[in-house]
Amino acid sequence: MIKQTTGRVFAAFVFAWLIVASPLAAAQDPLPSWNDVASKRAIVAFVARVTKAGTPDFVPVPQRIATFDNDGTLWVEQPIYTQFAFAFDRIKLLAPGHPEWKTTEPFASLLDGNVEKALAGGEEAVVQAIAATHAGMTTESFERIAREWVRTKRDPRFKRPYATLVYQPMLELLNYLRANGFKTFIVSGGGVEFMRAFAEETYGIPPEQVIGSSGKLKYQMRGDVPEILKMAAIDFVDDKDGKVIGIQKAIGRRPIAAFGNSDGDLQMLEWTAAGKGARLALLVHHDDATREWAYDRTSHIGKLDKALDVATSKKWVIVSMKDDWNTILPKQ
Repeated sequence: MIKQTTGRVFAAFVFAWLIVASPLAAAQDPLPSWNDVASKRAIVAFVARVTKAGTPDFVPVPQRIATFDNDGTLWVEQPIYTQFAFAFDRIKLLAPGHPEWKTTEPFASLLDGNVEKALAGGEEAVVQAIAATHAGMTTESFERIAREWVRTKRDPRFKRPYATLVYQPMLELLNYLRANGFKTFIVSGGGVEFMRAFAEETYGIPPEQVIGSSGKLKYQMRGDVPEILKMAAIDFVDDKDGKVIGIQKAIGRRPIAAFGNSDGDLQMLEWTAAGKGARLALLVHHDDATREWAYDRTSHIGKLDKALDVATSKKWVIVSMKDDWNTILPKQ
């Protein structure tokens, strides 16, 4: 009789524990915006491998470096790069003082509202427009202007500020990695000063952990006040193999995890994946035209062609935005 009573009590205890533990486990899911699919399981398994002390794959905290592309990986990049939209607004504002822009590309096309023609000039045209419209001001003034624009300027499709056009699943991933001892970096082709204006507030990534393309800077004295002035000349383009160079110069460690979405991220992912020990190389594939955008091999922005083939052949993690994410943008 005692044994039967004990058994019933134990069974009731187990049943009650399961009822309580099930929602508790769900509440503790660090990646709730990710569906329970292969990409999420690969991320969780990787983090478990590199953080379990005493195992061959254990990675000491100082070596837990994760690098993230920004445009198209952490936030929306279609129909044009956000920084290009910012430069477009600056061109319209500054045009009265630059009559030569009316006959000079890509400025002439942008002033006519023909963004597609302006982008036909490729990366060089984008860099030229950004350099010309960002120059001539102090870094402090630029940061203030860029931060205010990102906070208040609304995207024409989503009707919400650009600062909110970030991917909720990637915000969760950033927090999950940091909670497990990772140091997270942005390594992007975007302008470093532009990204630093919002990266800490938006992603929790401080300015010193943002690597990007940069223009030349000039130190000068304005009366008794020292200042740093942005120049029109390009200093460094942090794209493709430039990302690997940027990582080496700024970090000095090979990442053990890298995240991108385009051919411009291929070299960064190759460099990361080629290291010894457990590695994670992940591509975000934009295939959700309903909730965001669908584009890859033929896109003029964020083209994903060669990198998609390499990722498939090397069995890197490929995230389908349509199938793997139950949420894309954060709730307002």
